[in-house]
Amino acid sequence: MTARTDGPEPYPEESSQDDQAPRDEPHIDRLPIRLINAFVSPGKLMDQLAAQPKWVGMIVLTTVVSGVTAALVPADLIFETVRQQMIAQGVDVTEFGDVQMNALRYGRIPGAVIFALILQFGIAALYAVIFSFVLGDDGRYVQYLAAVSHGWFIPVLFSVLLLPLMIRTENLELRLTLDVFIASFFEPGLLRNVAKLLDLTVIWSILVIAQGAHAIDERRSFASAAVIMLTIFLLYALGIGLLQVRSIA
Repeated sequence: MTARTDGPEPYPEESSQDDQAPRDEPHIDRLPIRLINAFVSPGKLMDQLAAQPKWVGMIVLTTVVSGVTAALVPADLIFETVRQQMIAQGVDVTEFGDVQMNALRYGRIPGAVIFALILQFGIAALYAVIFSFVLGDDGRYVQYLAAVSHGWFIPVLFSVLLLPLMIRTENLELRLTLDVFIASFFEPGLLRNVAKLLDLTVIWSILVIAQGAHAIDERRSFASAAVIMLTIFLLYALGIGLLQVRSIA
């Protein structure tokens, strides 16, 4: 006969501390979904990036696409475009030397890659300085870098879509700019120069990034962030437009 042991019931096995710890880390979509959300749901995308500022994959993607786009442009078309730009600025150009032609032929791909990297890291640094250091928002550089890299995918994608038309029309300056809508109303000059720089796809990306600034610090409204960023872009276009007018004069 088995003896019965009376006593307190054993305590149930306690869960590990890791199982009981709250899972504060929010879910962030995978890169393909984030690409789609940059167009269809920027608010959701930027809320995720503010909490988890992932930027490496997007930086790599936009940089690679920029390099591939440059590689697909015929070298002869680049030569002619640069030659016409120099002539428009009053520079007497007859023929390119071998050094210049080789530089354009073999340097366009690494040049596009370096430009894409500098542009994204530089714009993120500019926004971080303005919003975090000057205006006092609670934001980190990596958060603005994540917002910029995802927003910049918009003009990068449109440049790929427009590439066949650029090559067919032999016009590498073909863009969805404001000049498309005002060209028939204004003569060439400062206004037209500025309008040619106001790329509507870039403006779209700026509005998406402004949503990111709001998500990074909710005290910063989307409207105020958009006004600040668009003002910077307009000042840039105005400065370049003035330089172009003076170079021609």
